[in-house]
Amino acid sequence: MEKLSLYIFIVPSAALLLLIILVVYLKKKAGNQPTFMQLFWSITICSFILHFSWEMLQMPLYKNMFLDWRSTFFCALASVADTIMVLLIYYGFALLYKNNWWMTRPRLYRLLILVIAGGAGAALGELRHINLGTWSYSTQMPMIPGLKVGLVPVLQFMLLPSVIYVLALSFKENKRDEE
Repeated sequence: MEKLSLYIFIVPSAALLLLIILVVYLKKKAGNQPTFMQLFWSITICSFILHFSWEMLQMPLYKNMFLDWRSTFFCALASVADTIMVLLIYYGFALLYKNNWWMTRPRLYRLLILVIAGGAGAALGELRHINLGTWSYSTQMPMIPGLKVGLVPVLQFMLLPSVIYVLALSFKENKRDEE
């Protein structure tokens, strides 16, 4: 964690606004709104827990990150941003596929698109934050050759969204929306 400026909050704020618009729109179209909101909260909770755990475990791979309140707060803040992105991805695909429950029966091509989108988004996000000086990597961070971004945070968004969606959907009693 190098520096924290107001500028780095612009993209997450825009993402949060977009998420709110997307959720309100899709909720209105959902036949079973309580089940829709149950899925929303399941994704949110699973995402925050898994991303916060990942952020804390990868802490040694970043410069100036220590097991203290400042770094823990930074990881929590990053986990909130990660959760917003996971929700945006889920509901973005729900809009694209015209199905709020698109992940109940995942198809290989959808999973591949999800992994590619997650990895590409994470790589772009890492480049942005490295260039802004929000954080920098320690010598322990494995790098993606040619991209100058860390492998571990990119893997985070290649792997966790699918795991989160499957977990969140498993908490839902009725896996079908009444639309």
